[in-house]
Amino acid sequence: MRLSKRGEYGLRAMMRLAEDIQPGQPYPLMQIKEIAGRDKIPAKFLEQILLALKNAGLLHSKMGIGGGYYLGKPPEEITLGHIIRVLDGPLAPIRCVSQTAYEPCGCPDALTCGLRLVMSDVREAVAAILDHTSLADITNRVDGLRLSLGLGE
Repeated sequence: MRLSKRGEYGLRAMMRLAEDIQPGQPYPLMQIKEIAGRDKIPAKFLEQILLALKNAGLLHSKMGIGGGYYLGKPPEEITLGHIIRVLDGPLAPIRCVSQTAYEPCGCPDALTCGLRLVMSDVREAVAAILDHTSLADITNRVDGLRLSLGLGE
């Protein structure tokens, strides 16, 4: 797995949308130009990324004045793994170990292929982190770091 600019920008945008959520309040709306400006992401590229995330059900949008994008699910339910798969595809470093886009490889014996065994371990380690880290986890982690550095409220 290699995180593309598309994946990186998508993760940053989703984290930005999750950061100001208050319990019991509607999810805040953010316009593309606001996210793009704050996170230094090209607006046209971000528009394509957010549309893909919206089509996957991770975001919703509201049209018109005062409109923008907002999370489609609670931040506790959106994992980094899900976002990356939507934007960059499978987490597996080779297709024969992918759980979402499996393709047989060309090795003579897939059962005892050493490369497949190691790459399966890599895929499991990456998935264990990304599939168990939510936007809420990241927000809490950043808030805690800011507080410890004296940058929080």
